[in-house]
Amino acid sequence: MQGVPFRGTARQCREYPSGGKESEGERKQIRRPSFFISFRERIIVNFAVTMNDSMIDILQYIDDPLIKKIAGKVQENQRITSEEGLMLFKKADLPLLGVLAGIVRKRHNGNFVYFNRNFHIEPTNKCVYNCRFCSYHKPADDPESWEYSIDQMLDIVKRFDNKDVTEVHIVGGVHPEHDLHYYGKLIKSIKEHRPTLHVKAFSAIELDFMINSAGISIEDGLRILKDYGLDSIPGGGAEIFNEEVRKMICDEKSSSDLWLNIHETAHRLGIPSNATILYGHIENYSHRIDHMQRLRDLQDKTGGFNAFIPLKYKKRNNIMSSIGEVNLLEDLRNYAVSRIYLDNIPHIKAYWPMSGKEAAQLSLSFGTDDMDGTIDDTTKIYSMAGSEEENPSMTTDDICKLIREAGFVPVERDTLYNVIKAW
Repeated sequence: MQGVPFRGTARQCREYPSGGKESEGERKQIRRPSFFISFRERIIVNFAVTMNDSMIDILQYIDDPLIKKIAGKVQENQRITSEEGLMLFKKADLPLLGVLAGIVRKRHNGNFVYFNRNFHIEPTNKCVYNCRFCSYHKPADDPESWEYSIDQMLDIVKRFDNKDVTEVHIVGGVHPEHDLHYYGKLIKSIKEHRPTLHVKAFSAIELDFMINSAGISIEDGLRILKDYGLDSIPGGGAEIFNEEVRKMICDEKSSSDLWLNIHETAHRLGIPSNATILYGHIENYSHRIDHMQRLRDLQDKTGGFNAFIPLKYKKRNNIMSSIGEVNLLEDLRNYAVSRIYLDNIPHIKAYWPMSGKEAAQLSLSFGTDDMDGTIDDTTKIYSMAGSEEENPSMTTDDICKLIREAGFVPVERDTLYNVIKAW
């Protein structure tokens, strides 16, 4: 296995200070558009898929004693350390990572790949923050800015009255004037119109602002929103937990400790959530492992995270665009290490509106087990940042086809991963 000529291509393979420089040659190699899959990449991916399917005794093919030890721990269902996670990022061949991640995903989810029928509401892209990586934020006078009223958002819900959707996902900019009760009224209106629709709403960043504006505690604010009908919260706003990097890319935003505290409080109140990471910008592998370690620690404590969603930095229409994007191989490496390291979070999601359908499909052989949902062209967050999915929408048949082509069993779920139907 270690004979495969691959040691990772991302600049994060080396330890360097945040914002470190790579050569022009390295930049061209690393920052190729993620949707372009070279012949070499295809061979590597196909080899990983084949190895994943065969599930042979991989240890006999590993020459590096440290990597061999880590692989043995993964096979024996033993937790790896942060140092070992970093070693996998820096030294393990990608096909091996695919096999190890496949072992963990099968342990959690067998041969199933989940999806749901959902749609998004993005109330506004006006925002009090101006994160350097964000392509979504627009000033109030910008022709591309929008702000929906509660009635307009309820009209979006009504468009799905005759469709078998189970979830509405509500997230947007942090509006300077809308408070806790404004959004509570929105949730209540949705629940009155369609009581069984699961409302997954508001990133921790939005929650921090609206609850703080109301002058109450995080716990009291979450209790009020739960009483309005909030069912769960998404994982957005985590970005990267390292505070030095956070200051460089989103210095105005809520701290990492506050993000974790909001999710911990939600879990204690019986509000489940997801978690994310924003990768492929100025962070390095140590920052990614630190981020996942903090999530793993909180999950040990609460068990409230349903899924982890790696989100790739996209370069279009933001002030960090000069750094480019990491390539597909780095995406797959990140998915795989995430699945191996986060042994207590049951699901790793391939968010296809961000990655594109083909990359999401490939990721299923590198540890992911969830394709998110049908979306129905109701989100603009990643299309505005340059995703190839300009109008993200898939039918149930589309998603099932992608999953089956990758060799897995499509399973329709609700937001909390209760099985609705195996297709």
